[in-house]
Amino acid sequence: QVDLVESGGGSVQPGGSLRLSCAASENIFNFNYMAWSRQAPGKQRELVASINVGGRLTYTDSVKGRFTISRDAATNTVYLQMDSLKPEDTAIYYCSAHILTSASWGQGTQVTVSS
Repeated sequence: QVDLVESGGGSVQPGGSLRLSCAASENIFNFNYMAWSRQAPGKQRELVASINVGGRLTYTDSVKGRFTISRDAATNTVYLQMDSLKPEDTAIYYCSAHILTSASWGQGTQVTVSS
């Protein structure tokens, strides 16, 4: 079971930026893909962005052009750069590691976008 520790959340005004980090306790290339998901109050958790072992990136439509997922193999860290933040981006953001049908999740980090 890999340990995933998220950091970088916080409060920001609309239009601002945040960078989330996810530090994994083992080699992130052991997994088929790494991902960021979010869950807003009263809503289901949704997949925001993913990066697979080959480097293929996916984004949910609502964040395309504003969010960027990336990774650092040397430190086994996955990042989510979030720009042009909107109030509707407010949620708890979770990092996850996926292999076959199994997934490991971090504890989450709160992102609040408000004026």
